[in-house]
Amino acid sequence: MDRDKLINMLNKDLADEHAAILRYLIHSYLEGEDSPLGAGLLSRAREEMWHMHWLGMIIGRLGGEPNMKPAPYPYDPTNRKTIFKSYVVYEEKLIPHYLKEADAVDDPHIKRVLQREAWESEIHARKFQRTHDKLKPGEAEGLPGEDNQLSERFVEEVQQIVAAKYAQVLQSIRNAWVFQKNGVRAWEMMDFSMTRMKQLAHVSEQVAENGITPRLTGSVVPVSTLGDALSSALENLKSSRQAHLQLKADKEAQKHAGLLINLDLSIKQEAYEAEEINDWLK
Repeated sequence: MDRDKLINMLNKDLADEHAAILRYLIHSYLEGEDSPLGAGLLSRAREEMWHMHWLGMIIGRLGGEPNMKPAPYPYDPTNRKTIFKSYVVYEEKLIPHYLKEADAVDDPHIKRVLQREAWESEIHARKFQRTHDKLKPGEAEGLPGEDNQLSERFVEEVQQIVAAKYAQVLQSIRNAWVFQKNGVRAWEMMDFSMTRMKQLAHVSEQVAENGITPRLTGSVVPVSTLGDALSSALENLKSSRQAHLQLKADKEAQKHAGLLINLDLSIKQEAYEAEEINDWLK
């Protein structure tokens, strides 16, 4: 298989894994991360993040531009029972798909990665089936999320932060993959992306616990140099830190003590990251 064909194939897989991350992550937020269902979904989402990471690393190493746009994730939203059944079907379809791709490539590392994607998808399907089968009648017939108790204005303010933070996550991951040959700086950007995922959770959960789907949408800028990537990251950090400060000062936000604690943490983390990047750019 030639390089361009291989990159194109892996980018399609990247989009499928991205779709799975979003579906399981959003569902986890709606259930509540500390609930049994939410915790299980969050665990699957994190495993899908590894799947996406392995593919993105290979694409970056091959000199390709990672496709950071998620594919559609087809599922039946009627109730929890149909949702989890959809997850089983989705994961089961990936098993022969990845095995066929593994047979088509010669590189032993890429072959092993695709084979691993296949057997881990099988494990996911089995775990989702087990969750499906263990649902109590009330759970099975219901849907995740509670009634909204937030004002429309406040929800929109939070959703804008959610979307901006998710875009930051995608950009930092993309940059880490593309600039991996630059060594430690790329991996420090990947490290920051993990912090940003937690910051994303803090604000996403605020709307999700009120039955609202977090706005996990965003795009990346295909910057061509590490310096440009760092400069752009610095500007995005300044913008998101200012948005967090404004949210913290919001009168409605002040009613949510847990949110305020998490905002304090995010604001300090963003100041730290900005100082680090400033030093790298000197």
